[in-house]
Amino acid sequence: MGNVENSFHLETAVVILNVPLMFASITGNALVLAAILKTPSLRSLPSNIFLCSLSITDFLVGLVVQPVYIIRKLNNSTKLDGMGNMDSPKTIEIINCILNVPLIFMTTIGNALVLTAVLRTSLLRSAPSIVFLCSLAVSDLLVGLVAQPVYISNALIYSDSSPALKQATEVMFFLACGVSLSTMTAISVDRFLALRYHMRYSGLMTVKRALFTIAGIWVVFVILSCLRIVWKRSLLFLAIVVGGIAICLFISTFSYIRIYQIVRHHKLAIRSQQQAIQRLSADTNIKRSTKSAINTLLYYICMVVCYSPIFMVALILAFGRTLHSLLHIADTIAFLNSSTNPFLYCWRTKEIRAAVWKTIRQFFCKRATEDNA
Repeated sequence: MGNVENSFHLETAVVILNVPLMFASITGNALVLAAILKTPSLRSLPSNIFLCSLSITDFLVGLVVQPVYIIRKLNNSTKLDGMGNMDSPKTIEIINCILNVPLIFMTTIGNALVLTAVLRTSLLRSAPSIVFLCSLAVSDLLVGLVAQPVYISNALIYSDSSPALKQATEVMFFLACGVSLSTMTAISVDRFLALRYHMRYSGLMTVKRALFTIAGIWVVFVILSCLRIVWKRSLLFLAIVVGGIAICLFISTFSYIRIYQIVRHHKLAIRSQQQAIQRLSADTNIKRSTKSAINTLLYYICMVVCYSPIFMVALILAFGRTLHSLLHIADTIAFLNSSTNPFLYCWRTKEIRAAVWKTIRQFFCKRATEDNA
């Protein structure tokens, strides 16, 4: 039995290692081929023809060979598990770990790019709303750098043989995802204030106050995470998690309902207003705040979609039911929120998108200059 268990762990580790290698092979070699084919000076060198041939074979390894290899290893691990079907809890854990590996890279790279772009752009740093987005990006980066690797390690080693690792997984998940959820709630309240008090918003919400709010959120969740280490009553902890998620969702939902009412009232007022020129400045501010509120509403919808499964599973677990397989899937869906947020920022916010592209161009131009030197 011990040899079978060791073989199962070995097969799992091999699969996990091959997933990032597969993505690296496909992405890296595709970039090399595209760069050579789009640069006439590189295409004219005979040595680069051999490099293209090598890149094509490596690209095929990542595109065809490694996926087939991973599928074969998954079949072997399923047989080693002794169940012979995809409903095996261990098989579900393997698939869940495999899904988390590319999410780690997406989360880490995406949020690191957003943070770097904001920190290097003084105009973005001066906006309170961007300060909240930075906090969200930091918590999402923490998910990719710490929470997900610890989560995968716990799934591979198994909590029965390593209770400390299981507790570390719960603490990191609670800290990172709790800060993300609370920050998103703060963003919804910030957008409500921007529309409700659009003439006084710059005085109500400053960068300093936004930083104090973010610092308070982080301090609260660091303290709660430390209490979780010494708190052994997991059922009560689950109840607190469910209550916290419910409060955040309620505040965010209330804020966006009020935002909708304000925007609707404003549109009706514009239609009945004859002196539109006198209201031009206020209308411009409200339009800008409305667009920002719509953007954050999309972030909120994505958050609700990603956090609803874990909320429902945690609620069921709080009543004593056992749904560990579903809990693993719900955890991954919650992690998915940290991966999608950077893409949403770049899609919906023109300033962040421009800053991110500028950062990427500067990075590659700098590397190209160093290589030529």
